[in-house]
Amino acid sequence: MTKVLIRVDAKLSDELTGAFPQLKVRNHPAQTTLMGDLSDQEELQGVLSLLRSLGIDVVEVVTLPE
Repeated sequence: MTKVLIRVDAKLSDELTGAFPQLKVRNHPAQTTLMGDLSDQEELQGVLSLLRSLGIDVVEVVTLPE
C-alpha cells in the first residue's frame, strides 16, 4: 500500500467523491484533496484517469511517508 495525497482544482460533489471510497476527502474553498492508501500504481492511475475524464485538473500528487 502507498499513502497518497491528490489535490484537484475543483470542489468535488458528494456523488463524485463516492467514486473513491478508499480516499478521505477534504473540500477547500476552490480545491479538494483526496488522501488514502492505494494498493499499487495501477489503482492510482485509475483514480487519475477518472478525474481527467471528468475534466477535473489534478494539481498535485504526493506520496506520503508511512
